[in-house]
Amino acid sequence: MRHVVMSLVLNAVLAVGLTAAHAQDANREQMKGLDEQVQEVKSDVLSIAAELNQLEEKLLYPSNTHLAVFVTIAPGETLRLDAMRVHIDGQLATHYIYTFKELEALQKGGVQRIYTGNVASGQHEIELSLAGKLASGQDYTRTERFPFSKEVGPKLIGVTVAGPDSGKPAIAVGDWH
Repeated sequence: MRHVVMSLVLNAVLAVGLTAAHAQDANREQMKGLDEQVQEVKSDVLSIAAELNQLEEKLLYPSNTHLAVFVTIAPGETLRLDAMRVHIDGQLATHYIYTFKELEALQKGGVQRIYTGNVASGQHEIELSLAGKLASGQDYTRTERFPFSKEVGPKLIGVTVAGPDSGKPAIAVGDWH
């Protein structure tokens, strides 16, 4: 009799253990399934956010009025660019003060999109002012105006800056491709 009771108790303990192990496996599977669903939702949210950013840019800057201005420093230039100011048709478009890291990136060939906005098709004028320091430590400022034509479609203007000792124009403007 005692042997039968022990056998029944042992079977009951094994049954509970197997049930608990089965429940843990089921919980693990559920957690895996939930984790996969969370990852899918995250991916969907990121995708939707990217689409919304594209739509926002198209709404704010339609291609028929889009204007972007990019700045770079001439290769090998030692000019320390501290600030740039951009006026379009006499109106301040932007004023930017550079950090050390941004200046370092520009000196290594980096390009900065300093302005994005809208202008109507036709003839316009861009005024660019730069402030900085020369290698000698002397302050350097320069302001120049350039006419440009805006056609239907986006207009990208590239600005290259240089110091007076480089033999290059202080501010050169051209179409950016």
